[in-house]
Amino acid sequence: MIKKKAAATKKQSRSSSQHHTHGQGRCVDLLRQLSAYIDDELPSDICREIRRHLGTCPNCEVFIASLQHTVRLCRHRPAPELTPVDRMNMRRAILDAANAR
Repeated sequence: MIKKKAAATKKQSRSSSQHHTHGQGRCVDLLRQLSAYIDDELPSDICREIRRHLGTCPNCEVFIASLQHTVRLCRHRPAPELTPVDRMNMRRAILDAANAR
């Protein structure tokens, strides 16, 4: 009986996430404010609104958790030393990519 109940709960949560509607582009709005949110630079009312959305949108919740983890890893790693040739090649690659658009 317990296994059936757990399976039903799992199925229900999976189906509710599949039917999650992102209404009025809320996920896109969240992505636009993501950097400021992660850096804790937003007013508390907007942070509450974002956290409320995260509670109803598993996709955004996973995305933000992954990004926060990546930011933490990057902040604790020293920047690599680049030679002048490395810098020149990087600038060239960036300019080539920008010009290709």
